[in-house]
Parts: sequence; C-alpha cells; structure tokens
Amino acid sequence: MTKNFFKWLYPRMGIKRWLFVALLGVIVVGFGAVMSAHIYRFVNVLGFVWILCGIVLIVMGMSKVIVSLLTLFLPQGEQDLINILYQRRYLERGPKIVILGGGHGLSNLIFGLKEYTSNITAVVTVADSGGSSGRLREEFNIVAPGDIRNCLVALADAPKLMGDLFQYRFAPDSQLQGHNFGNLFLTAMYHVTDEDFERAVNETSKVLAIRGKVVPATTSNVHLIAEYRDGTKTKGEAKIPDSKKGIRRLSLTDVNAKPTQAALDAIQAADVIVLGPGSLYTSVIPNLIIYGMSEAIERSSAFKVYVCNVMTQPGESDGYTAWDHLKAIIDHAGPQVVDACLLNNAPVPLEALQRYQEQGQFPVAVDAEKIREKGYAVFQADLIGVADYVRHDSQKLNKTLIRLIEMHRVIKR
Repeated sequence: MTKNFFKWLYPRMGIKRWLFVALLGVIVVGFGAVMSAHIYRFVNVLGFVWILCGIVLIVMGMSKVIVSLLTLFLPQGEQDLINILYQRRYLERGPKIVILGGGHGLSNLIFGLKEYTSNITAVVTVADSGGSSGRLREEFNIVAPGDIRNCLVALADAPKLMGDLFQYRFAPDSQLQGHNFGNLFLTAMYHVTDEDFERAVNETSKVLAIRGKVVPATTSNVHLIAEYRDGTKTKGEAKIPDSKKGIRRLSLTDVNAKPTQAALDAIQAADVIVLGPGSLYTSVIPNLIIYGMSEAIERSSAFKVYVCNVMTQPGESDGYTAWDHLKAIIDHAGPQVVDACLLNNAPVPLEALQRYQEQGQFPVAVDAEKIREKGYAVFQADLIGVADYVRHDSQKLNKTLIRLIEMHRVIKR
C-alpha cells in the first residue's frame, strides 16, 4: 500500500504538481485563518484575503488532478472529456425521439438528430432480402443486418476510421465480394452472443460508442409478402418492386412475429415518433405490420410525424400523392399512428427531373388540403437536396423537424 502511494510521486505522472498546489492551498487557508483571528482589523482583513487565495489554489489543484486522471482513459484527452460532458449534460436533456424506418433515409436523419438529442432510438426494419444482407440471411438464418449497420455508423461517436471500417465493402474479385465488414461483424457477433441478435446489436453499439440506441424492429427472421392489385403475390423485399403491378397489401411470412421489447419500451416513453423517410412499402410499413407495433404507437402519447418521400418509387408508389403515401400507412396500421405529415414544397430542378422521368420517377404531388380534410396536420418546407440523387437534404430535414418538435413542445406546455 505504501509502495503504491509513493508511485503518485514518480516523475512525469502529471499529478504531483497539482497535489502540491492543493496542499499549498490548504497551508495558505490555515495561515489565513490564524491571521483572521487577530484582534487588529488590518491583519484580520489580510487573513481573509489569504483564505480566498488558498481556496483558489485548492480548487485549481484538485480540478487539475481530476482532469489528469480522467484524460488518461480518453484517447483524445480533454477534448473527449468536453464532448462527454456536452453529451451527458446537454444532449441527454433533449426530447426522446423514436424513428421507425430503414434504408438510407433513416440513417441520414438520425445522423443529424444526434447533435440535437442523445435520446434517439432507431427502430429498424430487418426484412431486407437483397445484396449482402440477403446472402447472409440465406447462409446463417439471421435477420437482415444491413440497415442496422447503417444506423449504428450514423450514431457512432467512435473515430471516423471505425465507421469507414464498418462500411467497407469487399472487392468484386474476392471471395467476400459484395459483403460489408459491418454486416460480417454483426453476423459474427450474433453467433458469439449465442444467436441473440438484439444482444449482438447492443454489443456492437458499445464497440462504436453510439449516441442513442439502434433497435431491430423484431428478431424474428421475417420476409415481406406483397399482394398486388391483380391478386398475385411476391415474397422477398428485393423482388417486390420488380413487378410494377401496384401493391394492395403488405404482410409478413411470420404473422406472429413480435416487436422487440426495447422497441416497445422506447415507443411508450417517446416524446416524438417519426415514421420515415424511406421506401414506403419496404422500409416504413414493414415496421408497422409487426404484431403489436401499430397498437403500441397508437397508445403512445408522443407527437407522431410522418416524413413523406420527395419522389415516387417505381414498383412501390407509382403515381402516389402525399395523401396516397399517408393512406397506405393508415390502411396498414390504423388512423392513429400519425398526427402530422411533413412535406417538401420545393420544386425539383429541371435537369434532375428529366433524369428521373426516364426512370419512371416523379416528384410526390403535395395534396395538403386533402390530408387536412382527413384530420391530420400538415407542415411544408424546402426539404430536398440534389446531388447524384434527389432526396431529403439531411440538414434541411433536421432543422425543419427540430423546429417542428420545439414548436410542439411549447404548445404542449
């Protein structure tokens, strides 16, 4: 014990100088206390000044000791300490937001929202059947990890290199062609955790030090079934848009698949529930048709917002207006899963519009009055960004959604 004590005095520990400062402060306070007890007024006041100086030395010395100890365990030193304090003290006071969806729309949204609040829960669809996720599902009989991976990376506080690693896709000429490292990592973690996918996601969240939570909508290995308007059916998320017959109804292969308890708990505690953005029939609705999910949303006292897509999608929402999008959600999940609809009202640039028209995609018509007639609030703003694709601009969407949430919080008070 004595030996360990003297280690504090070893050179370059970065602690002993501040311990001596604190000790000096104690001596100064003691000296000042003796002086302040003197009968002469001048000496009495001088003693009080000495006490104040001693207190300053004690506070400075002890605070530096604490910072020195804490930064030993943080890779970036004091900068990480500031970020942790900001996250714990400021962001943890933010509203509890639950976002249900999948695809790039969901990950782009939560990437921006994590700077507003750390109380984010992304409830992610696991019915993807294409690409790397589809191959891993077939080989290992697990739920789709792809959208989960994207959301984990979006919420990660780990160094950027870790995010790049999880998104790394192996070259086409390798035996792992098409696979993401993150998908393989989640698959391996699934087996390491005794085939508990929810636990695998939680453990991966720790590796990436995410801000918020990522929760699979269900841990049942479900696939989507689309019934088209002509009565025919297709199984598998990746195949559903191919027929272009118009979707009448969506269902799951396992009708008894239940939501994860973490998803239900988050919905119950939520201040705000956001549906979308994302593919209507393959990202948003798959979460809502899990047995008990829509009922949990209906019971929640949260403010429920649907973020409507800015462009139609071939094979899913051909010719759909904003009301048609919302109606599809209501038809599958009931009228009380939405309170308000957030719509884009900015025009799509002509050059981008021509490119999309060749692919059979068009801007979603904003029939706001029809939505209002059905009893839902409508909020409109410029939400689009045009780069390689026309999609929601992450910053614009986040700012608008945050403004909407803050306005609702003020009204609720």
